[in-house]
Amino acid sequence: MEPTLVMGGSTNGLDDEDWSGQSAYFEYTRAANPIGSGRIPPVAMDRFPASQHQAIATGIVPFDLSEQMAIKEGPATSPAMLASFIRIAPGDSVDTAPVATSELYYVISGSGVSTVNGRELNWAMGDFFVLPANSTSTHRAKNDTTMYWVTDEPLLRHLGVAPTHARFEPTRFPAERVRAELADVESSPRATDRNRLSILLNTTPNDMTQTVTHVLWAMYGSLPVDAVQRPHRHQSVALDLVGSCAPGCYTLVGRSVDENGDIVDPLRVDWEPHSAFVTPPGMWHAHFNESGEQAWIIPIQDAGLQTYLRSLDIRFAPQSRK
Repeated sequence: MEPTLVMGGSTNGLDDEDWSGQSAYFEYTRAANPIGSGRIPPVAMDRFPASQHQAIATGIVPFDLSEQMAIKEGPATSPAMLASFIRIAPGDSVDTAPVATSELYYVISGSGVSTVNGRELNWAMGDFFVLPANSTSTHRAKNDTTMYWVTDEPLLRHLGVAPTHARFEPTRFPAERVRAELADVESSPRATDRNRLSILLNTTPNDMTQTVTHVLWAMYGSLPVDAVQRPHRHQSVALDLVGSCAPGCYTLVGRSVDENGDIVDPLRVDWEPHSAFVTPPGMWHAHFNESGEQAWIIPIQDAGLQTYLRSLDIRFAPQSRK
């Protein structure tokens, strides 16, 4: 039988359905930059003091800035990432099963074991580990434990999707190896010429972006005594975890730099051990150590995704002419 060609009108006696109910139109010059116009709130720049997670014995404490960013689908620290602190008292456990493609854990203190999809992963202070999509985990503490936990849940909620398969294997980065790799960087002949003394963590399926997952980027860096890490900027959001430090360590953040490469009208963020703060995309930032003791910082970013999209746009300020 030859197909019937319908030229408008109704089919099988039914009226055509109106599919235009959610359509709308904007004049281009007024709508092309909804961030600049204020229609989309900027990424919130905020701090998460250690006292907020130290106040509980066992549980998950999210660093939730969703309200400031007008994100209504659930908790978020940035549009693509959610950072939380996990506290586990000795002998207790915490369950996690996020709808995420990437989970990153950093063990601030303590030790224990995680049962991940039936497999056991032992961890201790200073370890990192990453888990892929569809990981259901129970984390048990042998002694008092604090973890920093970052996922890409907000990104998936915004897209309205759930992950279909893992893009990398569960991977642990032992503290001893992480510290040894950083020590090699610090002792290299040109260490003092570098803008940062740090290492990046990588899972091998993500060698192209050189990131810890296909979405997340993780750095472990030191800030030596009297060091000034010159301003730089990038389009990825940084969720900065402060490691150990003494008073006198801080970050300056601002929207522009002058001809000497110094940040104009900066906001100062003083470091506190085991606290976190957000560095929004495109903001210039520089780290300073005037404490007399070495310090460490651990930024987690959505730079895996931004690098893959070719939109990271990392830049370093020019050297001062003073």
